Amino acid sequence: ALLKQAELGWISKVYVNPPAVVRHAEQIQKWRTVKGNWQAAWLLKAVTCIDLTTLSGDDTPSNVHRLCFKAKHPIREDLLKAMDMHDKGITVAAVCVYPARVTDAVNALKAAGCDIPVASVAAGFPSGQTPLETKLAEIKLAVQYGAREIDIVISRSLVLSGQWEGLYEEIRQCREACGEAHMKTILATGELGSLANVYKASMIAMMAGSDFIKTSTGKEVENATLPVGVVMMRAIKEFYWQTGFKVGFKPAGGIRTAKEAITWLMLVKEELGVEWLKPELFRLGASSLLEDIEKQIFHHVTGSYALPHDLAMA
Repeated sequence: ALLKQAELGWISKVYVNPPAVVRHAEQIQKWRTVKGNWQAAWLLKAVTCIDLTTLSGDDTPSNVHRLCFKAKHPIREDLLKAMDMHDKGITVAAVCVYPARVTDAVNALKAAGCDIPVASVAAGFPSGQTPLETKLAEIKLAVQYGAREIDIVISRSLVLSGQWEGLYEEIRQCREACGEAHMKTILATGELGSLANVYKASMIAMMAGSDFIKTSTGKEVENATLPVGVVMMRAIKEFYWQTGFKVGFKPAGGIRTAKEAITWLMLVKEELGVEWLKPELFRLGASSLLEDIEKQIFHHVTGSYALPHDLAMA
């Protein structure tokens, strides 16, 4: 049934204090970063939470195949051995592709003999400007092709025009179309107009059954920013207090350096607690991040900086 207006009474009362949120986010960036073995441990934790992603118009079976191999072997074997982590099964959390590339990814991972799930973007990614019927069909096809996770995008227009019941209903139908697959809901926060809208959209997405809420498509002008992260995590915490359900968080877009990855991990630990720091409840959407993390680990182990030919491409 449609959400009743009465149940959405709280929507009009949502207030976010942007200067305070921004100030808090700036504090986080000033935190002393971790060093040595601690840093290496945080970076390996980050690797296990990465959704290794390729979402380009020129994706082909061969670059998806290579991405899948990298997903299974994210860090060079000898580097892991040096840290005594070679037998701990360190892989990324998932491989994320367009629906048309799901079959390639599923086959490549199967051939590599590993159980890493394939995530597919869907529902008119990245703009969301397709009819609901098409969105639902796309989700169902992606699941049929073997995707175990679906990253949907919301219709930003529903947020910007305050159609909260409409937004709830659309996400609910997407959730239904996902069936057994996990659903991550991309809010495209850079296009929602305000932090208050980010909070409202986060709550509606969780009420409609999202397993994760995700910041961005990576195609917007503004992607994952810390203030937006703070607001989304506060919504997750509020939802958990009210319902007892833990919803995951996924920042995505523009996260390119090991240092940024650690900042996100620290923010999650600070806002949501250690129990959120696992792939079931935290993902990092990234394509070039892994390369930087591997460079940092190379430096940690060998004491020298990696040359371009030292590390395999993702």
